[in-house]
Amino acid sequence: MAKRTDEQQYIYMTETPVAKLVSALAVPTVGGMLASSIYNITDTFFVSQLGTSASAAVGVVFSVQSLIQAVGFTIAMGSGSMVSRRLGQKDTETACKFVSTAFLMAFVFGAMLGLFGLIFLEPFLGLIGATDTMMPLAVAYARYILITAPVFAASFVLNVAMKSQGRAILSMLGLMAGNFLNIILDPIFIFALDLGIAGAALATAVSQCVSFLALLWFFRNKQDTLRIRPRFISRDWHDYVTIVKVGSPTLCRQGCGSIASALLNNRAMAFGDAAVAAMSIANRIYNMVRSVLVGIGQGFQPVAGFNYGAKRPDRVKSAFRFTVVLGTAVGCLTAAVLAAFAPQIMAVFRRDDPEVIRMGATALRMLCLVMPILAYSTYVNQMLQCLGRAGKATFLASCRQGTLYVPVILTLPLLLGITGIQLTQPIADALTVMVTIPFHLWFFRSPEGLKKCENG
Repeated sequence: MAKRTDEQQYIYMTETPVAKLVSALAVPTVGGMLASSIYNITDTFFVSQLGTSASAAVGVVFSVQSLIQAVGFTIAMGSGSMVSRRLGQKDTETACKFVSTAFLMAFVFGAMLGLFGLIFLEPFLGLIGATDTMMPLAVAYARYILITAPVFAASFVLNVAMKSQGRAILSMLGLMAGNFLNIILDPIFIFALDLGIAGAALATAVSQCVSFLALLWFFRNKQDTLRIRPRFISRDWHDYVTIVKVGSPTLCRQGCGSIASALLNNRAMAFGDAAVAAMSIANRIYNMVRSVLVGIGQGFQPVAGFNYGAKRPDRVKSAFRFTVVLGTAVGCLTAAVLAAFAPQIMAVFRRDDPEVIRMGATALRMLCLVMPILAYSTYVNQMLQCLGRAGKATFLASCRQGTLYVPVILTLPLLLGITGIQLTQPIADALTVMVTIPFHLWFFRSPEGLKKCENG
């Protein structure tokens, strides 16, 4: 298919029926997210064959991965929001400036985070829940993850930049190249080369580098709208602040996710490695569903940002309604299937450990209770972020695994034991939906919300 000119792309983003447009952008985005989730689940499966402590160790290191992801996604979403709005205003030069600046920021911050993590690796892993039996396994896994931190962080900028200009298919292909390679390399490195859990991490590192190079190659096309070049890197500190400010909801969302994962592991540690492994596996499955919902929302965001910049608030509103209906339907269907087969799903990972199966199946079924309402709160948050309402979006992003999650995880396990741990995320998600409703109503009805776009 021939590449659209800038004018054709503008017409496509502002005139295509919103249901068709959101679906067209969401399908490859969800494909990319699913590819990442399938990799995560496959990685968990192969590592689980090494034992319960290995499963638990990967769950602990997930907090480290979440932290790197928080840095990359914060910068990526901050620049992506600016890029989509500038392209909607036909300001390509500024769009290139933001994506080039963000690429440098993500690489540098990722390198700093990786270096810090390698220096303080064992104390940090102990702090976030690694027991003595897990520690050698967690160290072996985390080391490769931290070495590739700058590549991992910068890949998010490339990925989001592709989607911000409506090139979601290319974004998906770049992600899938690395994720499918990871699935192939996992059994080779873990079992054939007898590298154990370090082999799983090495497979992840190699695959991330492949995805990074594939995405970077797309930006070498001189005919593409966005380009990453040294000459576009900003020398104005205000641009760096803007990227961080607009991306701050993502920092809150991803950063709180890392903290929540660490607190969860820390609390579950009191009930043994089986509890840590069970919660890790159940949350990986839950996050796979949530990643699909987030992927649908990421298909909605460039539509919202582009049309907001083009002064088409009617399309922003229609796109939001369609996205919520679609995401809710996906959540309901998935919850029904996972709840019905929760024990069988857990048994795939740890068939020889009935405690992991029992605790994990209960946790998964509790999480299924809130899956149908996840879409709504997620899309309100994503809409506020991509349209520049950073303060409100940041607050909402902090609720699900921060402001509302932390008090629950600190108190409920003391009252209910392992059941309190299993209930924490569902309760926090339900409370987040309740908090989200007034923000949704404000945005659509107040002069400072969508009506500001209507008035020019």
